Amino acid sequence: MSLKNIDPKHYDAFRKLLEEYSGIVLGANKQYLVTSRLSKLMSEREYANLGELVEKLKAAGSTELRGRVIDLMTTNETQWFRDDYPFSVLLSVVYPGFVEEKKQHVKIWSSACSTGQEPYSIAMALHEHQKSSSARLAANIIGTDISPTVIEQAKSGVYQLSEIDRGLTPERKRDYFIELPDGIWKLKTDISRNVSFRNFNLLDSYKGLGRFDLIFCRNVLIYFSTEVRNQIIGGMTEILNDGGYLVLGASESLGAHSSAYDLVRFKSGVVYKKK
Repeated sequence: MSLKNIDPKHYDAFRKLLEEYSGIVLGANKQYLVTSRLSKLMSEREYANLGELVEKLKAAGSTELRGRVIDLMTTNETQWFRDDYPFSVLLSVVYPGFVEEKKQHVKIWSSACSTGQEPYSIAMALHEHQKSSSARLAANIIGTDISPTVIEQAKSGVYQLSEIDRGLTPERKRDYFIELPDGIWKLKTDISRNVSFRNFNLLDSYKGLGRFDLIFCRNVLIYFSTEVRNQIIGGMTEILNDGGYLVLGASESLGAHSSAYDLVRFKSGVVYKKK
């Protein structure tokens, strides 16, 4: 097996398959990324080169292999209350706004949720809103990701101390987690019971997900082509209720992708409200 000096034809074929299966656009000069992430898999399967992997991916019955490759090629960078401002906006504007609209139950989707820090942070913010408000707003929060591996960890609600320390204040660690032996921390049931997870590819149909009042789609659109971005935003717009919110990553914007939203500016960032 060798991933050194990858044949350009094999690399181009792999890039096309990866985009077809996951929507991820791999740059023309990212051979080093393929080498670093797939070398172990190639050794395990005793594939001679990237071209052989491509042929195996194309073959019937390759679902497990496709999932493994997508898993390895997906970037799962996350932390608790990432970028902070979306969660500040939840507490100061979005959750109180739902209460003013006399909503008693809302549905929230955290897409590309990785190991669960984002949907659990959304649930923690809701819990803090509930403590500060006389109105009892409830939510069904769903987290999805293309990677089966990260979804399994998210479902467990169990994290290493190094993961817990990324974005959580000491107060939130104390309030929302139970410390177990060997540096393991487990999320308390009053938070985890409000969040469910499922494996989901953003290229698939969204109709089975239901309708939402709030969608987080952060730091994922940057990996897709313009065409796929339009497809994803269009699908999310269809299942977002009127007056609902779409939250993108700090470096992302709707731009020309959709005219269905009003941009709502805050001191620390922006969110989009469906007209």
